[in-house]
Amino acid sequence: MDERFAQHAQDTYRINQIQMASKEQLLIITYDIGIRSCAAAEKAISACDAEQINENLQRAQSVVRELMVTLDLEQGGEVADSLMRLYDFMYYQLVDANVKHDAERVRNVRVMMEELKATWVEAIAKLKAESVKGKKTAAMAPHAGGTNFAY
Repeated sequence: MDERFAQHAQDTYRINQIQMASKEQLLIITYDIGIRSCAAAEKAISACDAEQINENLQRAQSVVRELMVTLDLEQGGEVADSLMRLYDFMYYQLVDANVKHDAERVRNVRVMMEELKATWVEAIAKLKAESVKGKKTAAMAPHAGGTNFAY
């Protein structure tokens, strides 16, 4: 009973976390799910657990598909096109890894996801810093029609 209650509490926390998350936070959560799924699939391959291999690789594939669907190819330009090709490659690596139970392919995709996540975390932090800097600059600017001039 206590174990089910703890699991329910964790599930409720995760649901609330996702519902309250910004787009940027959702992107990072999505990468985290993909990374964890790949790591679990690698362990399952080592343990020769076909059911867990399939379950975790299908979850990782779903993550990659979600990343593909959320790309805005019109606004994203070349960067979005490059990401789409990378996601497509990752997806087919995961499919192939599932068929062949190939831990190396899974590891390669996991590493790519970790690197992409780190890049997004860095980019989001820079955007936030620039936003804060811009707000401070705007707050210090003289108001239209005001007399904030130093003589």
